[in-house]
Amino acid sequence: MEKNKKSKPAIFMYCVIAITLMLSIICLGLYYCDIYKNAVLFWTGVTSFTIMYHFWVRIIMGNVSKLFKKHIKYNQWWFRERKFEKRLYKVLRVKEWKDRAPTYNPETFSLKKHSLEEIANTMAKSEVDHWINELISISTIFFSCIWGQFWIFFITALFAMAFDSQFIIMQRYNRPRIVKLMKKEQEKEKSKEKLQNTEKVTKI
Repeated sequence: MEKNKKSKPAIFMYCVIAITLMLSIICLGLYYCDIYKNAVLFWTGVTSFTIMYHFWVRIIMGNVSKLFKKHIKYNQWWFRERKFEKRLYKVLRVKEWKDRAPTYNPETFSLKKHSLEEIANTMAKSEVDHWINELISISTIFFSCIWGQFWIFFITALFAMAFDSQFIIMQRYNRPRIVKLMKKEQEKEKSKEKLQNTEKVTKI
């Protein structure tokens, strides 16, 4: 089997992880080893570590959630569209920006490679991933127990949560439309079967 090529957002994430990991090791290493005690160096190291944590843990949890992929279905209660959502999406103008949002693995949403049902389930799985990412964002607040500056970590956590929120909204906006298309296809299949059955009966 051929491995899927990494998308540009995926390559970007891995590059950011590599750069921020190295930067955090160098800066915090110099600071804690008493080689160069400097506040700018220290906070560059802490910021780099926090960015690396955000990206790396997201990738790890995305892979972990694949183990439960079979249990995540688009028609489960959590993934159903709520009454208030359509109004909310109009206010947020989701239709205008949803196609510009980056996708980590675009091939999983390809109609050429997957059925509508598979895509609807992938959307549900993606939504779960981003809800997990919201928790990951909140967890960075606890870094303030090590390094202090609670409000800095609190504000950056809010920004990270807002970033992931766009993907949750996007999946919840698109999924009902995929489900509608899927139902139309099912109805067409049923009507074809009825026609075939009636043709058989008339021939007899």
